[in-house]
Amino acid sequence: MAFRGPKVWLWRWRRNPLRRRADVVEAWVVLAAWLLTVLAGVLAGLAAARSVEHGLARERAAWHPAVARVVAKAPGRPTPEGAGAERVWTEVRWTVADGSAHTGQARVAPGSKAGAPVTVWTDPQGHLVTRPATASEAAFRATLTGGLVGLSAAAVPFVGGLVLRGRLERRRMNRWDAEWARLGPQWGRMTG
Repeated sequence: MAFRGPKVWLWRWRRNPLRRRADVVEAWVVLAAWLLTVLAGVLAGLAAARSVEHGLARERAAWHPAVARVVAKAPGRPTPEGAGAERVWTEVRWTVADGSAHTGQARVAPGSKAGAPVTVWTDPQGHLVTRPATASEAAFRATLTGGLVGLSAAAVPFVGGLVLRGRLERRRMNRWDAEWARLGPQWGRMTG
């Protein structure tokens, strides 16, 4: 294990006769990449979370439950109430606020008789929709979506900074090799 010495903070910005221009450029690239990573991640995550939260709140405000009636006996055997049996798809009919009748497919208990009531959710036009997310479900979805979008957005400047830093390192090593090729042979004459 090699001894590396104490870590000196901000060494690339300090005045030093051994500091190269490439060191300063690399320092600025690293700083910019970190700032952009944090900024892009936070802003994109917050925007996505806010958008999801508002969209789900609009659904909660606009979608309403309606009582529908089973059109024909549902397939399957009737199960005792609360037995947790799998629900089946069947055709149901409901009436919206303007008095127009609608039909569609909804999940009901197996063996439900024709005319049995079932609660469905409808949008303002009377079309069937899923049950809207509760406020706590919406907060969870918004947080999860915001986190994933934030991480994805932060990855772009982070990877860009890594690529740019790698190119700078490769360029520095090529210059080092060229200098060594020019000066290396002179070292052999000095020791001999």
